Amino acid sequence: MTARIFIDGAAGTTGLEIRQRLEGRSELSLIALSDAERKDARARKAALNAADLVILCLPDDAAREAVSLIDNPAVRVIDASSAHRVAPGWTYGFAELEPDGYGKIAAAKRVSNPGCWPTGFLALMRPLVRAGLVPADYPVSISGVSGYSGGGKAMIAEFEDRQSAAFSKTVSRVYGLSLRHKHIPEMTRHAGLSHPPVFAPGVGRFYRGMLVEVPLALWALPGTPSLGDVQAALEAAYAGRPLVKVAGRAESAALTALDAEGMAGTNAMTLHVFGNEEAGQARLVALLDNLGKGAGGAAVQNLNIMLGLPETQGL
Repeated sequence: MTARIFIDGAAGTTGLEIRQRLEGRSELSLIALSDAERKDARARKAALNAADLVILCLPDDAAREAVSLIDNPAVRVIDASSAHRVAPGWTYGFAELEPDGYGKIAAAKRVSNPGCWPTGFLALMRPLVRAGLVPADYPVSISGVSGYSGGGKAMIAEFEDRQSAAFSKTVSRVYGLSLRHKHIPEMTRHAGLSHPPVFAPGVGRFYRGMLVEVPLALWALPGTPSLGDVQAALEAAYAGRPLVKVAGRAESAALTALDAEGMAGTNAMTLHVFGNEEAGQARLVALLDNLGKGAGGAAVQNLNIMLGLPETQGL
């Protein structure tokens, strides 16, 4: 049976990425609206209710509105916005994060796609909290750099405007200086932390790709875990998961630098454990594509799981 899919917001950055991954798949039928129909409330509502599965690629308020327009109880939803990532009744769409993640997504009617920064952070932190290596009340921080496509149409336009300061001068910059970024509740809740992490994001003058870093003072953690303990916890969490790779200790130790564009154009993520055993310090780094495993690739993975298809189909 062919599943009918409607991407609401298919003209946006994430929507285009998802559509590219779904086009040509014989087991799926994409419901498409013309430019005029996308602005017609009746046509849009009809498409939302005619689909077997809807993927929302909209701003938060528009995503909430779209959900309110769905009155067909059979319609299932994947929301790529941040509107429902900590909302009651929604399943968090990071399949590898918890042991029962795949089953919950497969059974869900409403799935919220993770953000790109939370994907990298949670991949590193959640297994350590679950294993008891990092206490829930430990002061955690997260930093890194993302391609400017993660900032949506406005940031893309700014960085690609040849007359702008971003194009001519900026190599990278930090933002979220108020420490009130919308990703913080999502990272706190799904990592199992008691307090919000200090989130220090940065954006670089490249289109796609990102690295997310979590530094840890191992000497300050209960039990003083070693780099090997951290490595083992991550390897155990993602064993057999095709889209999340934990680099071996030798592979990571051989690196002298890490390129934020290293996973650009892919739908997977690689985790590294760097550190100084004598100093009791670690640098945990997730490398991914903010438009792949951090957005469109994750949405397609969730779609596959919800439809009972191989999770990497089309990826």
